[in-house]
Amino acid sequence: MGYAQAQSARTVADFDKGWKFHLGDVKDADQASAADKDWRSLNLPHDWSIEGTFNKDNPATPEGGALPGGIGWYRKTFTVPLASKGKQVYIDFDGVYQHSDVWVNGHHLGFRPNGYISFWYELTKYLNYGGVNVIAVKVDNSQQPNSRWYSGSGIYRNVWLVTTNPVAIDHWGTYVTTPNVSTKSAVVNIDIKVKGEPDPRYYKLITTLYDAQGKPVKTASADVKFTKDSTVSVNQKLLIANPKLWSVTTPYLYKAVSKLYRISMLANEPLAYIDTYTTPLGIRTFEFDADKGFILNGKPMKILGVCDHHDLGSLGSAINTRALERQLQILKGMGVNGIRTSHNPPAPELLDLCDKMGFIVMDEAFDMWKQEKTKYDYHLFWDEWHRKDLEDQILRDRNHPSVFIWSIGNEIGEQYSKTDTVGRVIARELAGIVRSLDKTRPITSANNDPSVTSNIIASGALDLIGYNYHENEYAGFHKRYPGKKFIATETTSGLETRGYYDMPSDSIRIWPSQWDKPFVREGNNVSAYDNVRPPWGSTHEATWKVMKKYDMLSGMFVWTGFDYLGEPTPYSWPSRSSYFGIVDLAGFPKDIYYMYQSEWTNKTVLHIFPHWNWEAGKTVDVWAYYNNADEVELYLNGKSVGIKKKTGDDLHVMWRLKYEPGTLKAVSRKNGKVVLTKEIHTAGTPAKIELTADRSNIKADGKDLSFVTVRILDKDGNVVPDADNLVNFKLTGVGTIASVDNGDPVSHDPFKAHYRKAFHGLALAIVQGKELRGTITLTATSAGLAPATVVIKAK
Repeated sequence: MGYAQAQSARTVADFDKGWKFHLGDVKDADQASAADKDWRSLNLPHDWSIEGTFNKDNPATPEGGALPGGIGWYRKTFTVPLASKGKQVYIDFDGVYQHSDVWVNGHHLGFRPNGYISFWYELTKYLNYGGVNVIAVKVDNSQQPNSRWYSGSGIYRNVWLVTTNPVAIDHWGTYVTTPNVSTKSAVVNIDIKVKGEPDPRYYKLITTLYDAQGKPVKTASADVKFTKDSTVSVNQKLLIANPKLWSVTTPYLYKAVSKLYRISMLANEPLAYIDTYTTPLGIRTFEFDADKGFILNGKPMKILGVCDHHDLGSLGSAINTRALERQLQILKGMGVNGIRTSHNPPAPELLDLCDKMGFIVMDEAFDMWKQEKTKYDYHLFWDEWHRKDLEDQILRDRNHPSVFIWSIGNEIGEQYSKTDTVGRVIARELAGIVRSLDKTRPITSANNDPSVTSNIIASGALDLIGYNYHENEYAGFHKRYPGKKFIATETTSGLETRGYYDMPSDSIRIWPSQWDKPFVREGNNVSAYDNVRPPWGSTHEATWKVMKKYDMLSGMFVWTGFDYLGEPTPYSWPSRSSYFGIVDLAGFPKDIYYMYQSEWTNKTVLHIFPHWNWEAGKTVDVWAYYNNADEVELYLNGKSVGIKKKTGDDLHVMWRLKYEPGTLKAVSRKNGKVVLTKEIHTAGTPAKIELTADRSNIKADGKDLSFVTVRILDKDGNVVPDADNLVNFKLTGVGTIASVDNGDPVSHDPFKAHYRKAFHGLALAIVQGKELRGTITLTATSAGLAPATVVIKAK
C-alpha cells in the first residue's frame, strides 16, 4: 500500500514563552479584556517562591523551605491560525503547584488541586481562529503549610499547545507491553486508542518500530472504523528478531511511530494522513523473586537507589532538563541505578532521562491519603480527586521502560489503626486502579510500620512489601512474611554537612527522640564522622552492610540522593534545607558519596578525609574509602603512619593522628603494586579564585545551563577548607546568571543574586544561555583575591 502525501496532522508546540505574571490576587484577571501590560513578562517554567526571601515566619515554615507562597496569576496572549479551524486544540500542563484554575477567553476550563499531576483541557470551541486569544491561570498556594518539604509555587513545569484532527490518537492513548522476550525474539504489543465522533469513514493505523539509529525494524497495520462509540481500541503486535534489551548499563531505546490515515475502502489506499503519535519504549524482562531479589533480563542484581524530591536546589522547582540531567549524572557516577520519585508524580523530563540514562524508577503517587500530615495538604481533596489523579499518572507514565514499580503511598497514616481498617479498603482500591491500567509492574507502598499489623500490608494489595527503615528487621523478613518479596523503599536518613568535621566519639550519636528538645550544634552543622541518625534510621554504612548480605533483599532507596529545600530535621530555623543528602544542595558530593562509589561501582576509588588544617597537637581521625585494593598506607609528611586493611564487613579504614601541618598522602595497593595515590595539603590563606564550568558549550535555546564551580584557593592551588569569602559575579554576553548557591543549609542569602559566600571553600554559579549564539563571560572577584574568568559558548 502506498503512502499518501503528508497533510497537516498533529502539532505539539512549546507554549512556555511570552507569559505575563502578577504575584497577588487580581480581580477579573480571568477575563480576556483584563489589563496586564504592567505585569512582569517571563517564560515558563516559573517558580515564584524561590525568588522570595527566607523568613521563619513565612506560613510554609522552615519545614516547607521558609519561603513565601501566596496567589499568582499568569496570562498569555496568543493566536491560532485560521487553518486550525475544524481541528481540536488542547493546552497541556505538565504540572502547576497548586490549586490551579484555567480560563481561555473568559471561559473556565477547570480546576486541579494536585500540584504534581499533569493535565490538559480542550480549547477548541472557545478560540478565536485567526484572532487574539488569552489564556489565564490562577495558582493558589496561599493555604500553608500544605507540604512537608519545599514545594515551589507556580506553573513550574512545561506547557504545550497540542493541535489534532477531529479523528486522532487519544491523549496518553498508547500502551506498550512486551509479554514475550528472549535474546532471540520479542513480542511488542501496542494497544492504541483512537478518538473521534462516530464516523462512517474508514481509517488505517500503521505502526512502525524504529531502532535507536532510526532504522525501521517492523511494521504493523490495522483497520479502524467507528460505530456507536467515539473511541476505538486497536491492538497491534510486532515480532522483533534479536532484540536489544534495555538495562541500567545499556539503556537501549526503540520508538513506535503510529500513523493514522483516512482511506478509500474501494482502492484500500490512503486518502489523507491525519495523525502521528510517537511512543518511546524499551524491551526488557524483570521480576522480583522472594529468594533471589531483583532479576533484570535474567540476571540477579541489586537496585541501588536513592530518593529525591523534585526541587533543583537554588533553581527551585522550575523544571530544567539540564539541571535534572546533571543530578542524574552525579548520582550515576556514585553507582546509583534507581530513583524513587518521593513522594509524588515526577516531571515527565525525569522519566525521559531515566529511560535514556538507565535508572530503575519507583514512581510514587501520594504522600497522604485521607489522613492529613499538614493542615492544608492533599487530604482535603482526596475523596474527589484521588482516582482521577492516580489514573492520569499511570496513563502518562506506563510506557517508560525506566518505571519498574508503582508506589501508592508514603508513610500513610491509615497504616496504623488497629480498629479502623479504612487503610485496607483504600489500599485495595488504589491497587485495583493501578492494575486496571497496568498489570506489568508490581505495586508497593513505603511503610514505616512494616509489621503484620500494618493495614496496608494486611490488605493483601501489595506485590512488594516496602520497608521504610527497620534495617535490623531485614534478616527476619521471611519469618514475618513467608514467600513474600522485599523492597527497601526508604533507608538510612543519615546526616552530614559537606566540608564540616568535628572529632567523633567512638559511639553512634542518636538525636533526641523528644521533638520539643533542641538539637543544637555548631552552626547547625553535622560532621561527616558523627553518625548522627534519627531514632527510626541508621548510618549509611549500617544499612548497606545488611543490604549487601542477603540475596532476598531486592534493593534500597537511600534517603536522600541530594539535599533538598525544606525539612531541615532535626533542626529548624535558621536551617532551611535538609542534611540527609549524599550530595549537597549545590551538587557537591559529601564524603559519604565515596563510600557508595567504592561499593557500588567498579571505578577505582581512594578518598581520604578530613582536610588538613587543624590546631597544632589536635587529635584527628583520618578515614579512607577505597576499593580494588588490598590495603592503604598513610604518610604524614613523608613518614608512614601505618597500613590499614578492611576486615570483616568494614567499609572504611581509619588512623588516629596528632595533627601537624604538611601533607597527608594515602597509597592504595593490590598485591604490593600501587593502585592509587591521593594527597591532602595544609592550605594557606585564600589567595585566588578558580572557576570551572561543567560544560563550556551550551545550546542557544534560552534554557540550557552551565554549572560553574567556584573554588577558593591558596597560592599553591589548594582549596582553603574554611574559606567563606564573599564572591561577586559579573556576566557579559548572551546569557544570565540563573542562580547561585554554596550548599550551606543555614544561609539566608537569596539564590537569585550576583554574589555568594563560599562555604567550606566552594560556591556555585549557574549560567543560563539566551536564544542567541555567541560568547558568555563570567568573572568572579573577591576582596584580596586574584579574580577568575570562564568563557562559555552558546551554539
